[in-house]
Amino acid sequence: MIPTSLRELLDETTGQREVEWAGRRIWLIKEAWGELAVSLQGAQVLHYQPGSRHETPSPSDSSPSAQDGWLWVTPTPQSLPGTIRGGIPLCWPWFADERTADETPDHSGPMHGLARQAQWRLEASDDHEEGRELHLSPVERLHTQLTPRAVIQANAQRLHVELITEHTGETPVRMSGALHSYLAVSNTFESRIEGLAGARYLDKHQDFSEFIQQGELGIRDALDRIYESNRDVILEDSQRRLRIAKQGSDSTVIWHPGESQLRDVPAEASRHFLCVESACTRLDPVWLVPGAQHLLGTTLTEA
Repeated sequence: MIPTSLRELLDETTGQREVEWAGRRIWLIKEAWGELAVSLQGAQVLHYQPGSRHETPSPSDSSPSAQDGWLWVTPTPQSLPGTIRGGIPLCWPWFADERTADETPDHSGPMHGLARQAQWRLEASDDHEEGRELHLSPVERLHTQLTPRAVIQANAQRLHVELITEHTGETPVRMSGALHSYLAVSNTFESRIEGLAGARYLDKHQDFSEFIQQGELGIRDALDRIYESNRDVILEDSQRRLRIAKQGSDSTVIWHPGESQLRDVPAEASRHFLCVESACTRLDPVWLVPGAQHLLGTTLTEA
């Protein structure tokens, strides 16, 4: 589900081009294999649709079943320097609050890190597996010892996003992060996640108390959980079944605000997404030594 104004820009696109949308530079691709939209603020995938299977919604129809795409984006994005809620934001080099090695919160930096607010440049756009592969890097340095880059691969079968971190400094560094995927659903509270049964999780709504998932996860209310799991999961609702696979991650974060009002999302629109995130969190932080790399990845396919 993407905003109508972004849909119109995609409809006017043939091949690849750079446009301005919501005050940001956006890279659009519309080819035989499908569609892709990436914001150069944050190297953030905003839209992916395999093939040309989209319908133009009527002005009164806001349900994602009448629109296209596997990802959800708010119809009312914040102005700069704020970020766009939706798509796949890159949380780097920390997830949630910045934390020190002893897990003491340090609120000197923005929520979810620096990468998502930064400007990125498109380094390359190449043919890849009958689709397209994009390489992006930050315009300015974001960390004294760590250097990130993003790789986005899309074709008619899958969307794959990688966040690669290279240690170019001299001392070990502890980091966390996430690919904060907002997945489009017809109704959040009628969707469910398969693949987490039996997994341990921390519940942020209960002061990070530990629980075990009993059976499959149905979404009925607000959720903010970190599951200790590296397994594939399947998001099922009346619209589709999506398989979410991951690389370099032992945490799966499931988040939705429930009926709480988000300041950058209309109330009705908030019922059409669920965040299923490949992450490295307090359960599995990454320690990088000089010269090492870490790859955090997520892959979306139809199940």
